[in-house]
Amino acid sequence: MTSDRRVMFVHAHPDDETINNGATMARYVAEGAHVTLLTCTLGEEGEVLVPELVQLAADQADQLGGYRISELRNAIAALGVTDARFLGGAGRYRDSGMMGTPANEHRRAFWNAGLDEAAGHAVAVVREVRPQVLVTYDENGGYGHPDHIQAHRVAMRAVELAADPAHRPELGAAWDVAKVYWCCMPRSVMRRGIEALAALGEDSPFAGLGDVDDVPFAVSDDVVTAAVDSPEQAGRKEAAMRAHPTQMTVDGPFFALSNNLGQQVLATEYYRLVRGRRGPAGPGPAGWEDDLFAGLP
Repeated sequence: MTSDRRVMFVHAHPDDETINNGATMARYVAEGAHVTLLTCTLGEEGEVLVPELVQLAADQADQLGGYRISELRNAIAALGVTDARFLGGAGRYRDSGMMGTPANEHRRAFWNAGLDEAAGHAVAVVREVRPQVLVTYDENGGYGHPDHIQAHRVAMRAVELAADPAHRPELGAAWDVAKVYWCCMPRSVMRRGIEALAALGEDSPFAGLGDVDDVPFAVSDDVVTAAVDSPEQAGRKEAAMRAHPTQMTVDGPFFALSNNLGQQVLATEYYRLVRGRRGPAGPGPAGWEDDLFAGLP
């Protein structure tokens, strides 16, 4: 199947693409759409879950970023994505760590990057690829990580600047992205996941997230506008997750990051439309779109 549909995903670190959008990316690749992944840092400040690789961490050899390039390469191969880039080139911006940590002060920390400078690198990609749809985080970056917040700012600024023909014409002809979505997780879905995890029992390493109201990235169902259901891509998403072993543990339908809090591996991924016209509702009872390209020519 071939298509002239083009979608671009903007993420902060390697592995964010798979957790948030792995099934969606694999679905659109399978349908013949052009899928572009733009990752903003190498994830140098991540914790290392593989004991024999702990020396790669930032407070030791500080080589984790290079290793995660290979993890990302393996993950996108599992998803079928062939167009993956780093913002400004690999290593231009460094993982800023969590809010308030010394990593925030690093001279290359993404959190400290000039917004228009960083957005300029994204503008160049938008004008080259000319995506009808762009996907990134909400204004809080989902859960407050500085790099996620900055990725949101850079992506939204890039959409604005890319459409302005007076802005840096040397980066290519102006392009107006038709639809922008933010990744999200409906509270109803998160609640069902918590119930499924609770059923594993207290001795399981995947034994739950607590109350849904404590989950920072869960949102009210009424702000969700799209649910992209890709059950046939569940295996690809799980394989892509396993390609990030330094960052997550996968056990069947569940996974956990370094915080040891279990989450479900979902083949349905959820979005909030923040720019563009909402397309026709899908067949589900919630009235959400079932395709990010819904309503586009």
